[in-house]
Amino acid sequence: MFQIGDIRIHLINDSFIKVDPGGAFGLVPRVLWSPLMPPDENHLVPMIHQCLLVQTAGKNIVIDVGNGEKLTEKQKAFQYLQRPNGGLVDALGRLGFAPGDIDLVINTHLHADHAGGNTRYDDNQSIVPTFPNAEHVVQRREYEDAMRPNERTRATYVPANYQPLHDSGQMRLLDGDTEILPGIYGVVTRGHTPGHMSIRFESQGQHAMFVCDMASYAIHFERLGWMTGYDVEPLETLESKRYWQQWALETNAILMFPHDPQRPIGRYVLSENGKGQVEKIDEPFA
Repeated sequence: MFQIGDIRIHLINDSFIKVDPGGAFGLVPRVLWSPLMPPDENHLVPMIHQCLLVQTAGKNIVIDVGNGEKLTEKQKAFQYLQRPNGGLVDALGRLGFAPGDIDLVINTHLHADHAGGNTRYDDNQSIVPTFPNAEHVVQRREYEDAMRPNERTRATYVPANYQPLHDSGQMRLLDGDTEILPGIYGVVTRGHTPGHMSIRFESQGQHAMFVCDMASYAIHFERLGWMTGYDVEPLETLESKRYWQQWALETNAILMFPHDPQRPIGRYVLSENGKGQVEKIDEPFA
């Protein structure tokens, strides 16, 4: 746990998976990325699914909800998914919170590995909210795109993860950059998807950002030309990173990366030769 002024932030990892590096690194040649993120014997690279528990102004907020518990055994096996310490709900329990204690869920975007935990199956195999008392927020553009997927996006947009919340009135759609709560801002960082947003924190002159899939790994943030094969607008990703790199330097912000098992949190600084790099901060997961 660390604090940004009055805002308390806990890091949570919902799950570990392994993915094809063609997804994780896109067009970046293997000779460049493999020394930094070595593949395993099956030529796969690791990813985590970082979520946040944020406490401020008497509110308990979850930012991104991981894969959730609706995956089939086949889907878990395909991703090599592991949860040695349990998932998001288990971690919240270790911190002393039940799902009913959460007041707000912020979805940075609606891909299944970030929004799958919005809903769950009850004892009758009906879809119900995982966090029954929470308002959920996401960008309107993201929701509209998720409801009209195409051949590229339909595998990761699963209506059961979000449509029931919208239809019941439990999901609020945001129109652009929004101060969601005092000191917590949803800022559109277009590129991974057109409606993707990162979450910026500001309190008592201190700054942080959950960059989410603007930069899945810290190395993606360091290198403007590196982005994942999952980004639907890679040149938009590049420009989003260019802007927020400068902001991170100016504010000395703490940055949190959603899928990086090596450097899930750090600060973007200039090295002695003037090159930008993310310096890891040692902060344990809940």
